[in-house]
Amino acid sequence: MAKNLNLIVCGAGGRMGTAVVRAIQQSAGTALVAAIDKAGSPRLGKDAGEISAAGNLGITVSDNIEPYLKPGTVIIDFTRPEASLTYIRAAAKKAVPIVVGTTGFDPRQTAQIKRLSRRTPALLSANTSLGVNVLVSLLGTAAKLLGDDYDVEIVEAHHRFKKDAPSGTALALGRAIAGALNRDLDKVSIHGRKGIVGERSEKEIALLSVRAGDIVGEHTVIFGGIGERLEFVHRAHSRDTFAHGAIRAARWLARQNAGLYGMQDVLRL
Repeated sequence: MAKNLNLIVCGAGGRMGTAVVRAIQQSAGTALVAAIDKAGSPRLGKDAGEISAAGNLGITVSDNIEPYLKPGTVIIDFTRPEASLTYIRAAAKKAVPIVVGTTGFDPRQTAQIKRLSRRTPALLSANTSLGVNVLVSLLGTAAKLLGDDYDVEIVEAHHRFKKDAPSGTALALGRAIAGALNRDLDKVSIHGRKGIVGERSEKEIALLSVRAGDIVGEHTVIFGGIGERLEFVHRAHSRDTFAHGAIRAARWLARQNAGLYGMQDVLRL
């Protein structure tokens, strides 16, 4: 009989953390062994299953990850950049693989993750949806075929509680397109228009953000040419898609050597 994949969920009381806890119960061959939340959280000491509406699981939410960092275990983390770095450091210390779905890392934090990944397998992804990562691959091909004659606009929409903008996914989509067109996204991207801005420049890539209600996640990429428009749209109907994608990533990461990976590696794209 195949051995269970033992999973630690960080941010177990958050919107994504509770989705991952539920997804683990729905996934054959996986077991939740620890649920971690921030110090001072009102969820500490409660059953992780009851918090996530997965039923009583006998797993008490804790703020201490150290006792659970054992061989054969993988961490899934959906928290905030500062918290994620704490968990990555702990994972690197014990060589425990970690899947990180947190977004909003600054360049300094990203560099730290790269250094820490030399000591343990780490997967960093702005979006663990399989559909989005297939889209990233398709966009590079489309951009190469269409070339500079088509204007590129990316519109992303998320719930009112999201703290970073543009979304990490929109940035990933933008980088895929910019790379295919030999552009530097940091130099050609714009994030809004107001007033008399003049004619659109040939190289710019717009990343426009919408924050409203409880939108889970929607990304639209527009290639606008003279006489036609090509659009790619991805809509996440629920957080379950990210949760199941993270579990698939954890299965794959458990078999890898130390290093920094992404969902494109998992899908061999």
